[in-house]
Amino acid sequence: MTDTAPPADTAPDQDRWLTPGVKGIGSASFLADVGHEIPTALLPSLLTSTLGAPAAALGAIEGISDALAGAARFGGGVLADDPARRRKVAVGGYATTAVLGAATAGATAVWQVGLLRAAAWTARGLRVPARNALLADIVPPKAYGRAYGFERMMDNLGAIFGPLLALGLVAWVGVQWAIGLSVIPGLMAAGAIIYAIRKTPRPTSRDKVPLKIRIKPVLRGDLGKLLGAVAAFEVGNVAATLLILRASDLLTPEHGTKTATTIALGLYAAYNVAATVASVPAGRLSDKLGHRGPVIVLAGGVAAFAFSYGLFTIDASAIALLAIPFVLAGVGIGAVETAQHSAVAALAPKGLRGSAFGMLATVQSLGNLAASTIAGILWTTVSPAAAFTYLTAWMVLALAGLLISARRR
Repeated sequence: MTDTAPPADTAPDQDRWLTPGVKGIGSASFLADVGHEIPTALLPSLLTSTLGAPAAALGAIEGISDALAGAARFGGGVLADDPARRRKVAVGGYATTAVLGAATAGATAVWQVGLLRAAAWTARGLRVPARNALLADIVPPKAYGRAYGFERMMDNLGAIFGPLLALGLVAWVGVQWAIGLSVIPGLMAAGAIIYAIRKTPRPTSRDKVPLKIRIKPVLRGDLGKLLGAVAAFEVGNVAATLLILRASDLLTPEHGTKTATTIALGLYAAYNVAATVASVPAGRLSDKLGHRGPVIVLAGGVAAFAFSYGLFTIDASAIALLAIPFVLAGVGIGAVETAQHSAVAALAPKGLRGSAFGMLATVQSLGNLAASTIAGILWTTVSPAAAFTYLTAWMVLALAGLLISARRR
């Protein structure tokens, strides 16, 4: 009896999903995050120290840029419905973000920084639905969880490595040169997405899909119900800066302002590490659990956030106790982002994947804006505990909706 190798199409699925195309998209996410984290980390120094702008200018620039990025994600979803067009949008978005972000190094006035930052974030928003739809094109549905988990893992790695690289570049060449050099990983990300596209089968149809905003078809059926629960989660998904602020406030009486800030940033690093580590296992679990997998993993991530925010309502200043909610929130975001993308890829009609991912990104942006704004008001007018109680309530509501959805599916 002779041994024969199994045909390629019977190879274990675990060996098939991590294709060169998936690796290319993951590399693009890592490099792009490294590229834009450098100017993001150094923007406060550029504005206040180099250009002499007040702190209010930083807040205005970031607020406008985030709003434009959210709107661009919705528009990017419409563009990404066309398989051929989504490739061009992905490449153009990565390249444009890199060039405009690095160009802030040469700005000589605050308005120039604001204009370049807003334009870069708009390009970044446009590319997100295209990238997510492109990833759904190149993996089988039963591997969506692992593919999106891998992409999220690489993105979170970039968020860890980018600020560290920024610190090294500042020590070596100064703030402005460091921002300028961020174009290198940014353009490498564009190269990685081109590589991924070349490893992806070309669209079979040459017909252009007309540009059309389609909301009702996206929200029809299970996807619309799921996005309702996702919206409840996002309205309670506050910016991580508030977690850092909460830790700093609790640690300051015992450790002093400078040391407390340093410890809080270290806890934030633990948050990013937890998100990185959790992403791929969350994706594997999602795939293993079948058609209900993404909803169950999403519910688990929301539950982690609920526990995290609940712990932040307690005035505990021990570092070990503060580390628990940071790690829980990191695990939560790693699971939630992976499951959200997997669910949209699985539930959206193939011809509307771009619009579906654009809708998801819009819900995320508007929800995060509402969460941070309302929590900030409650923090100032009532107490930090009141703010986190409010956020916890939204997490519990979202969890209830997801558990009902999982039971029905």
